[in-house]
Amino acid sequence: MSASATKSAKRKSSLIPLGDRVVVEREEGEQKTAGGILLPDSAKDKPARGVVVSVGEGRLSEKGQRHPLQVKPGDRVVFTSYAGEPFKVGDSELLLMREDDILAILG
Repeated sequence: MSASATKSAKRKSSLIPLGDRVVVEREEGEQKTAGGILLPDSAKDKPARGVVVSVGEGRLSEKGQRHPLQVKPGDRVVFTSYAGEPFKVGDSELLLMREDDILAILG
């Protein structure tokens, strides 16, 4: 994990999602192709990976018990392409999504 991802995760720790929701900061897209061609912003793909900024308390079961989430702040994750609801906090664009939209934790 890069130092900037760690700093931004610590900076936004006061944003707490509810239930089984997770706040993720999307990683930057590739700036140029493998052949060295620089890509304009309109041609860049939005990556389906990012860093978890904060997590909710967990899903509430039918018996009224909380089940903690598997991800924690600082985890690098891979998520589905159209996962989450984008919103801006300050100068950062974040995604609010359910834990079910996260496919894997990157080691």
